[in-house]
Amino acid sequence: MTIKFIIAVITAEPAHADAVGQALQSAVPAVRTEPGCIQYDLHQDQSKPGRFVMIEQWRDAQALKAHAEGAAFQKLSSVLDGRASLEITDLQKIA
Repeated sequence: MTIKFIIAVITAEPAHADAVGQALQSAVPAVRTEPGCIQYDLHQDQSKPGRFVMIEQWRDAQALKAHAEGAAFQKLSSVLDGRASLEITDLQKIA
């Protein structure tokens, strides 16, 4: 079992920053209850208000895959579509 470390950077279009931020905040409690979720913490870039960073840890790749296919992420994706870009970085702990 290998823990998955994910950094997701969500950059909202300026006109949609508030809606994107609200949708992200609404998703957090639901995602934290998903099986295999170890950490799901939302941060906002202080120098770029429309830029959000989600720091995630998942029990394994299967838990991450289930999250990506789950209702909370699908609902969030529908809000982000056309309103924000999403960049996902899959990290491997080496030390």
